[in-house]
Order: sequence, then structure tokens, then C-alpha cells
Amino acid sequence: MSTDTAPSASFNDASQNPNARPRAIGFWLVAVAFMVFAMMIIGAITRLTESGLSMVEWRPLMGFLPPISTSEWERVFALYKQTSQYAMMNQGMTLDAFQHIFFWEWFHRLWGRLIGVVFAVPFFYFLIRGQIPKGYTGHFWALLFLGGLQGVIGMWMVKSGFVDRVEVSQYRLAIHLGIAFSILGYTVWLALGLLFPIEENRKPVARPFRRLGAWAHGVIFITILSGALVAGLNAGFIYNEWPTMGGQFIPDGYWDQTLGLASLFETLEAVQFNHRILAYITVITVFGLFWWSRRMTLPRRTKAAIHALFAMVCIQACLGIATLLSIVWLPLAVMHQAGAAMTFCLALWCLKELRGGKDVPTAAHRL
Repeated sequence: MSTDTAPSASFNDASQNPNARPRAIGFWLVAVAFMVFAMMIIGAITRLTESGLSMVEWRPLMGFLPPISTSEWERVFALYKQTSQYAMMNQGMTLDAFQHIFFWEWFHRLWGRLIGVVFAVPFFYFLIRGQIPKGYTGHFWALLFLGGLQGVIGMWMVKSGFVDRVEVSQYRLAIHLGIAFSILGYTVWLALGLLFPIEENRKPVARPFRRLGAWAHGVIFITILSGALVAGLNAGFIYNEWPTMGGQFIPDGYWDQTLGLASLFETLEAVQFNHRILAYITVITVFGLFWWSRRMTLPRRTKAAIHALFAMVCIQACLGIATLLSIVWLPLAVMHQAGAAMTFCLALWCLKELRGGKDVPTAAHRL
């Protein structure tokens, strides 16, 4: 998400609607953002436990109910036995083991439905009562569309794992994760504008420094997408050492002549190496932003955002290394996913602060 396309509605817009309730709407958006964040954690557990292909049927309306009777469990288990994942990886799985992986995929889909309800019901309530600040309604419609699109992409992603493979396509997983982070970022950006408006007449920071902040956010997002390729190919289960890969900087097998450029996205060695390099670039870029900020006179909140981002990037790098060395231990891998989301949101906060603006709290800034 670039600074050119991010929404920038302000309290000046909000004040033009005397019925607007920006703080109430801001807190609602925070709740939605936390639910999306939790969805990412649930999704990580679902993926790491190989549970994502356990639900063969796609029932948008009735799928929120899990199987209850023994006969219904046997029916959905029989459907799973027809998948390539069962044939190639889980032959002989017991019903109890199936119920465990089924739970995570069912819960993942249920949580997605709950996010839809928690977003849509308050949105239409605020809309009908005319309480949405001017300039925000279009953004909320866009978020509603993105949420529906994410459900369709999730179905499209899962279907890729039912034919001659035991996991979903790494490309579709990257798209699914990218949309999830876009939804999270969009929601956080809007919430920041409502709850923490920029002081009136605060000027943007110098253009080169602002561009470095934008570069940091862009690199973070690309690194996250590269992590989806690592997850989709299970590339984290090889070369569980650091800083080398098989004793070398660039591992053998990085380039496959038969695949050509596709090697960058389809060989385990390449996707893990690329993710490492992007992580290094992220650390260097954010460190540069941090170091430069210490030589500038910046508002206290802007410096706090930059310092928080730098600290989180350091923590995230350590989590990534620990996850690799532990051969993708589930708790560490989940924390690494959570760290990616926190890093992404902190980068957005930095962008918000670096842009400056004319936001000003008014009488409309009420519950």
C-alpha cells in the first residue's frame, strides 16, 4: 500500500457532518483490525497444521455449522479421503486425527464470517443514521468489497490443493495473504485518521526522508509476500541454519535451468534465499530511517512511531531466525506471522506521521 493511494480523510471532512461519530467509528475499526490480526494467526495455525484442505465443501451459508452427528463426520471424512492430500500424505488417518485438522479450517472460515458480521452490521447502522464522517463512506464500501473478495480468493486458493498436490498453490497463498494485509492496513490507516488525527498545519517531513519511509513500508510488504512463497512450498524446512545455507551464501539448487525465471518462485532454495535477502534489506532500510530520524527534529509521536518500527523489525528478524533454526516450531512460526502483521501496521503508522496534514480535532470528535 503506497502513500499515494492510501485514504487521507481528515477531521476537517468529519466536522462537515454534525452527526458524525468519528471516535466511535474509530474504535469499531480498531475492533475489526484486531479481528483481522487474529484471523492471520488462525490462518497461520491452519497452514502449519496442514489443515487447510480438510474441508472439501464450500457452503457460504450453512458452513458455519460443524458436523454434529457421527454419520455427518463420516460423510465429510469420506470426501476428504478423495483428495490428493489424503492419498499422498495422510493414508490411514483416523477419524479423530481428521477432526483435529478439520477444526482449524472450520474455525478459520467461521472467524472470516464473524469479521464480515462485525464489519457490516455497524457499517450499515452508522450509514443509515448518517453518522459516518464525510469522505469515509466510500472507503468503507471498498473494505466491504475487499472482505467479500477475500472469501472468493480463499475458495480459489483451497481448490488449488485438491489436484495432484498436498498443499495449496504458493502463488494463490501469496495473493490471499496480500489481500489480508491490504485489508488490515486499510482498516488501520482509517482508524488512525479518526483516533489520532495529525495536528493542524503540521508540515510533512522532508521529501527524501518521507520517501525512505515509503520504501521501508514497500520492502516490508514485499518481504511478507515472499514469506508466503516460503510457507506455500514449505521451504522453511530446509537449510535450518544461519547465516549460511548449506555452508554457502547462495545455496546449490538456487537456479533450475529447466524452470528459468520461475526458479525464483518455485525452487525451495530460491524462495528461502530471497526471503532472507529481503529481510536483510528490510532491516537495513528501517535502520536507516531510525538513524536518520535521530539527526532530525521531529514531533514526539513521529519519533515514537519510527522507534517502535525499528524495535519491531529487530524482534521480527530474531523471530525469523529462531523459526528457521527450530525447523519451524509451531509457536515460533505463529509469532513470526504475528510479528509480520505488527511490523506492517507500525510502518503504516510511520507513513501517517511522516505525511503531515491538516487534521484537527473538533466538536465532532465525540462518542
